[in-house]
Amino acid sequence: MDTPGSTTTGSPAPDPTEALVLAYWAAAEAREWTTFSALLAADLVCTYPQTRERVRGREAWARYNREYPGDWHLSVTRVVARGRQAVSEISVAVDGESWTGITFFDLDDQGLVAAVEEWWPDPYEPPSGRAHLVERY
Repeated sequence: MDTPGSTTTGSPAPDPTEALVLAYWAAAEAREWTTFSALLAADLVCTYPQTRERVRGREAWARYNREYPGDWHLSVTRVVARGRQAVSEISVAVDGESWTGITFFDLDDQGLVAAVEEWWPDPYEPPSGRAHLVERY
């Protein structure tokens, strides 16, 4: 079943927040930094809760994405948006490795990305004691 604000096949046209997030990732993948920057609020703040790092400002965030982590490529797995908030799951390939990124977005009153929160979960072995309850894939 298709849900408004999701990028499943057969869904209606994306809502404005979903469209902005898709444009953000498309510009990043294409290395179109002028387009990418135009989607960002001047006072954007990006946080990385896992490492307690922060990047402040449109230009600093564009530079961060230009320079780190090297020659990366991404594909969007899904976007869920509601109002001025969205979350995306992406797959990033860099140096022969594949990473999963989960990004939360908050848009400002002008519809620009004002806040980004990124999570980069590492795969891990499941805890013991539940093997009989799950299926590994």
